[in-house]
Amino acid sequence: MAEYSTPDPLLTPAEVAAMFRVNPKTVTRWARAGKITAIRTLGGHRRFRASEIDRSLREMQEMDA
Repeated sequence: MAEYSTPDPLLTPAEVAAMFRVNPKTVTRWARAGKITAIRTLGGHRRFRASEIDRSLREMQEMDA
């Protein structure tokens, strides 16, 4: 029997912006620049993997410490 892993939740630019305390347009610029990876929905909207955002947030906090 195959094991299924739970899918990684996807976050909107507004949710990511709230985590980083920046404007959602900044998140969009980061995605365009390749700093974070965005997934495009069928409607063309950007979504971000929660695990990658958590990792990026931890890395940024470590740099500030």
